[in-house]
Amino acid sequence: MKNAQQSFLKHHFLIAMPHMADPHFAQTVTYLVEHNEEGAMGLVINRPSGLHLTDILEQLRPDQPCAERCQQQPVFSGGPVQTERGFVLHPTGHSYQATLELGELALSTSQDVLFAMGDGGGPEKSLICLGYAGWEAGQLEAELVDNAWLSCPADSRILFDIPAEERLSAAAASLGINLGLLTAQAGHA
Repeated sequence: MKNAQQSFLKHHFLIAMPHMADPHFAQTVTYLVEHNEEGAMGLVINRPSGLHLTDILEQLRPDQPCAERCQQQPVFSGGPVQTERGFVLHPTGHSYQATLELGELALSTSQDVLFAMGDGGGPEKSLICLGYAGWEAGQLEAELVDNAWLSCPADSRILFDIPAEERLSAAAASLGINLGLLTAQAGHA
């Protein structure tokens, strides 16, 4: 008997299907930071929290001014797990106290990346999230079988260059799909 090779979706986007009922993920696109036999971890990339980097830095270091770009840098709701914890996804080339290299991208979780950005330095392109999405072993695979998600390879242009409100449709379009043409009802044959 042949063993089927497990396929993992690290560095892919998860695109919520129109019938997604979970309010944490309805109409979202999630970047998968990690996916292996132990589970998966991702960041929702199209749900602004209403906060900007300036708001975070005013809490962390209230007596220091922030670079002007911090006022326009949105902070996203990255998922329902550990919503008080911050994650900065950025291209490689900058390393901080807690940076995980992900190939062409890196994920930094220490405050020094935020301070560098506040001082006008740091990564030129970034996505800042509070919280993350997590799946236990086999959970994401089951959701994929249930047609809760579409997946496609991640595209850094969608992550950093496309406005947040257009990321879901841009990720779907990379598969040649218009989500507006899909029904919100699931069916089984």
